[in-house]
Amino acid sequence: MAIAVRGAVAEPSADDPALGLRQVVDEKGTADPALVPQLGARRWLEIYAGMLTIRIMDERLFAMQRQGRIGFYGEARGQEAAVIGSAAAIEERDWVLPALREAGAAIFRGLPLRSYIAQIFGNANDVNLGHQLPCHPGTRASHYVTMSSCIGTQLPHATGMAMAARMKGDDAVVLGYLGDGASSEADFHVALNFAGVFKAPVVFVCQNNQWGISTPVSVQTAAKSIAIKARAYGFPGVRVDGNDVVAVYSAVREAVERARRGDGPTLVEALTYRVGPHSTSDDPSRYRDESITADWVSRRDPIARFKRWLTGQGVLTEERDQALRGAIDTDVRDSIAAEEPVASVPLHTMIEQVFAEVPAFLEEELAAIANLPRQKLGGVHQ
Repeated sequence: MAIAVRGAVAEPSADDPALGLRQVVDEKGTADPALVPQLGARRWLEIYAGMLTIRIMDERLFAMQRQGRIGFYGEARGQEAAVIGSAAAIEERDWVLPALREAGAAIFRGLPLRSYIAQIFGNANDVNLGHQLPCHPGTRASHYVTMSSCIGTQLPHATGMAMAARMKGDDAVVLGYLGDGASSEADFHVALNFAGVFKAPVVFVCQNNQWGISTPVSVQTAAKSIAIKARAYGFPGVRVDGNDVVAVYSAVREAVERARRGDGPTLVEALTYRVGPHSTSDDPSRYRDESITADWVSRRDPIARFKRWLTGQGVLTEERDQALRGAIDTDVRDSIAAEEPVASVPLHTMIEQVFAEVPAFLEEELAAIANLPRQKLGGVHQ
C-alpha cells in the first residue's frame, strides 16, 4: 500500500547561523571592530587571564599525574576560549552545569585555586571529602554545580534548574555544558525538548572538540552540525568558532539575554579541537591522525590568537603578558605546594557522611581496617 507523503523536510538555508561559523577575531588576530563587544580593556584582560590560568594549570596537573602525584586528570588545553568566553557571558546570579572540561569556568567565577587543587588531591581540605573523582569541583558560592561523570545527565538538571528559577520569580539563567558525544545521549533529547516546549531560561553550550574519547564527530551524528539540532526542538542554534573567545562571548551573551527576557533557550555549538587526550587514561595516537592535532596547535591556538588581538588593540604588551603568566604560574605552584602535603581525608568520614548513626558492623569494619599495615591502605589515614 502506498503511503502519502505530505511534504519533504525543509532543508536549512545556507546562511542559517546553525550551519555557519561565527567568527570575530581570525587566526591572525584581526577583527571587524563593529563585531567586537564593548567590554573595556580590564574585562578583556580578565578573560585572557582566565584562559592562561587553564593552560598553566593543565600543564602542571597533567604532568603531576604522569609523575604519580595525582590519580587522574582531564585537561581543557586548546579549548580555553570556549570555556572562558562562555563563562564570561553570564552574571554572578546565573548557574553553571558543567561537563568534563569546565573547571576553568569555576575558577573564573571565584572558586579558589587551592580549593580546586585540594579536590584534585582529595585531601582533608576538599569540601567533598575526597568522595568525587578528581576534576569534579563544585562551589555553591560561585553557582557551579559539581559535574557528573555520567555523560549528559547534567542537561535535564540544567533545564530543571532553569524552570525552578522561573517559578521562583528569579531571573537567573542556567548554562548547561556538553560535549559532542553527549548530543547522542537520551538526556540531550529530554532536556532540549522540555526546554523548547516550556521556553526554559537555559543556554546549552556544546564544546564540539570533535572527539568523544575515540569516537569522531563524523560518526556521532548524521546532522550537518550539532547546533542545527535545536531546530527540532523549536529554538535557535548557533555555530561559533570555539577558538575565538570574542565570538564565543558574543554568541553566548546574546543567548543569555534572550533567555533572561523570556524568549527561551539556545543551543550554542563551539567548534574547537581536543588537542590532548580525553583524559590521562587515554592515548589519542591510537585512533586519530596527530598531524591534524599539530595543525590545530600551531595555527589555531586560542590563546595565541587572542594575544595577537589584544596586542594589536594596545591592551597587552609582551612585558605585561610575561608578568601575567609568571604571576599565574606562581599561584598554581604555591597552591600545589600548599595542598600536596595536606593529610588524606579521615577514613571514618566515608561512613559518617552516609549514616546519621553508624551501624555496629561498620564500626567493626573500620576498626579492622585501622589495624591493617599502612601500605595496604594506600596511605589512607584512619
